[in-house]
Amino acid sequence: MPIQFHPEQGTILICDFKGLNAPEMTKRRPVIVISPRFKHRTKLCTIVPLSTTTPNKIEPYHHKLIITPPLPPPYDSSYAWVKSDMLYTVSFDRLFLPFSKKDTSGKREYDVRVIDKIDLIKIQECVIYGLGLITLTS
Repeated sequence: MPIQFHPEQGTILICDFKGLNAPEMTKRRPVIVISPRFKHRTKLCTIVPLSTTTPNKIEPYHHKLIITPPLPPPYDSSYAWVKSDMLYTVSFDRLFLPFSKKDTSGKREYDVRVIDKIDLIKIQECVIYGLGLITLTS
């Protein structure tokens, strides 16, 4: 079920990129919310995708994120690469909380995960590089 609220910055969600075309993201994958909740912008948030594939060349817009404990399967790697050069603003309809299992009554148990502030700041710095805006920080 899609999210119904703007998640906190740094929240790990699953995004369904179905309908986009390569070289854009085209499948479900974990993402991190990087935008704050804006009062007059509803049902949208900005995200960066995660990948378990190490980049061919690690650039300033990549960040290796250690995920402890791992997310539920099939996203259960102990680390992921943040692809901060592939920024997206998406509808809540594409975003889901990862769920780990169902309880005894059949209700899903969600894995609500927010990364630490140090990683969030590093990812924000990577986004600046990914957008080619590093000169603004000089």
